[in-house]
Amino acid sequence: MPDAEAAASAPPRAPETPEGLLARLAALGIEATTVRHAPVFTVAESQALRGELPGAHTKNLFLAPAKGEGPFLLATLEESRKLSVNALVRAVGARRMSMGSAAQLMATLGVPPGSVTPFGLVNARPGTVRFVIDRALVEGPERIWVHPLSNDASTGLHPADLLRFLRYLGHVPEILDLDDHGVASPA
Repeated sequence: MPDAEAAASAPPRAPETPEGLLARLAALGIEATTVRHAPVFTVAESQALRGELPGAHTKNLFLAPAKGEGPFLLATLEESRKLSVNALVRAVGARRMSMGSAAQLMATLGVPPGSVTPFGLVNARPGTVRFVIDRALVEGPERIWVHPLSNDASTGLHPADLLRFLRYLGHVPEILDLDDHGVASPA
């Protein structure tokens, strides 16, 4: 499996655009709704959009392995989960990790800070990023909302369609039951 150091040294390629991403979803017959809005950088800022966007809302963490050993980690969680980086790392059974840098994020997922999204895996080679998603997002809501590679829009789709798209790209989504790891359920 390629590691973070190998991913960082790969030749650069142009990241997918939001329009290209949405076209890929449509070509696969994935029903998605995209709503444009002012850029949001935090969960608190995005909560103002709730009335317009019914369904579950997410937060995403992009973690880098210590010393470049192993893949990066991208976690998509229900937005109200309170979880430390160390607790997440323990929950997934990984070694030491820390928040990925802006340069690592751009090189790996093709997005800047504030736009982290599972859709960023469209820009990552399979095996370079381990993707985990909160079971509460997979089994509960009819629709989840994530950024379409840019934090000035949100795209809502069925959780199964998100997982199908990521598998189509060659990524293996892992469903993480945080309740089994002593993490409090979202309120």
